[in-house]
Amino acid sequence: MDGEITVEVNGIEIKLPERATLGDAIRVSDAPYKEGISIGILKRSEIEQEENVVEYRIITTSGEFVIELFEKHSSSKKQWADKFREYRDMPLRWISRDAVAFGPFASEMVPRRETGTYREYELLFAAGGGDPHNTHLIITKDRHSAEYGAPLEGSFGRVVSGKSLLDNLEKKDRIIEIKPVISWKQTGEHLLTTDLTVPLEDGEKVFTFLDVAMSAESPRGAEHFFAVIRSGSFKVDMVSSSFISDHALIGELPVYENYEPRTRGSVFLRTVGYGSGKAFISTDDRTASILHSVIGHVEQGMELVNMAEVGHRLLINTTPPQIMLHGKSFREAEEELAPYGVKLIREGDVADEAVIVAQEPDTTIEILRAGTVRATGVDGSKMVSIELYDNAAPITLDFFRHAIGLQFRPVGIMPLIMMYENTYIFKAEKPAERYKEILPENTPKEKVASGEIGVTNQAAKRMGMVGVKTKDDDLFGPTGEKFISTNIIGRILDIEKLRNFKEGDKIYVIERNREGGHE
Repeated sequence: MDGEITVEVNGIEIKLPERATLGDAIRVSDAPYKEGISIGILKRSEIEQEENVVEYRIITTSGEFVIELFEKHSSSKKQWADKFREYRDMPLRWISRDAVAFGPFASEMVPRRETGTYREYELLFAAGGGDPHNTHLIITKDRHSAEYGAPLEGSFGRVVSGKSLLDNLEKKDRIIEIKPVISWKQTGEHLLTTDLTVPLEDGEKVFTFLDVAMSAESPRGAEHFFAVIRSGSFKVDMVSSSFISDHALIGELPVYENYEPRTRGSVFLRTVGYGSGKAFISTDDRTASILHSVIGHVEQGMELVNMAEVGHRLLINTTPPQIMLHGKSFREAEEELAPYGVKLIREGDVADEAVIVAQEPDTTIEILRAGTVRATGVDGSKMVSIELYDNAAPITLDFFRHAIGLQFRPVGIMPLIMMYENTYIFKAEKPAERYKEILPENTPKEKVASGEIGVTNQAAKRMGMVGVKTKDDDLFGPTGEKFISTNIIGRILDIEKLRNFKEGDKIYVIERNREGGHE
């Protein structure tokens, strides 16, 4: 009779039959997963030594958070390593705006009666009234100064994930258990794979996703990151000793919003200079930078970040998820907003089936903060569906999506500036041709088919013009240029809708069959 094995999936233990596979573990645990996304497996090691552990999971009655001990040796750090098991079942003693305290318990610490200055999310022992028999574990929530009766070394660690839990704790809560976290670096044995047939062994740990808490200080940066992970995943384009990065939107210029240290697990964007638009996840502590804006923090799944290899995709959940109404009907938008308690104000065409082409506020964080969003609808006849040829014209499509707004929104805008015979000419509102290349790419050879979208490349003076023809043409491209000056980037799927427009109208386009992300 087959036996059982115990494995962890995203921190939760499950039982599986012997010879179970990675796919079995995902199915049984109902873990977040998407086909083609990489999953991390931490192998069990018999030489794990708890005295070398630097991370611990603190499980409370309201959830859990993870702490990391500072590298510097101190009496507090040694006390934690020796005694952490004794802090289970410890009640929450008091809560303030600046900190929470668990305890009390007896210790041998030597308190000092001086005011200390503490940063947010630090851990320290403190003797209430200067009495070591009245010691508390204090976790700070904000930068402040206080006289806690802490030892000379002050804090000895910090919270690295689950920070939001600290704001939700109540006096009735307590610590249930504290578990050391054995990292992949300590065991040295790990696997990052997309193969669900990989067999699992007893004691292994599986990680399927990252959970990123978006910073309220970075509403526009959050939208940039949402566009980077449009497919739901973070593609690892580079791995260094201190970060991994995704280059999907390299060349874009995110707004600089949040100056703070790039601690381990920070998600940040380069906002200026070479590499602007890149998204990073920090694997080490770095100082704040005037070039990099911090837009969030990894709350769960840093093990996956540590295992990351170039070319792999990591599944990402965000808190909050993006609120993107563009391309949805008003009926669909109201259903999406209902769980957030956000009021939808209809403008433009206000019919239930009208398609939303604009929203104000424009960012998720601002919408949730306001509790209200104004959305502009248009009749479906003003919405044109397009299919774009990513493999045939990737460089030109980088220009096109940027110019009409498809890099960040599912709905783009193409103003119609000229109509003649069977030809429609558009000029994007955003002059992206000033800083995006449009080299000859996927130029037609014998003819241009009806509905194909063309962009005038750098071989002609009217670079950046966009055009489409309603009939096949074997002489000129969709913008009226010679074939050599025309890049074919895709096609309009409902070409007959162009009859509904006149010069000066804005045509709204929505891209069909796009998986998101980048290659």
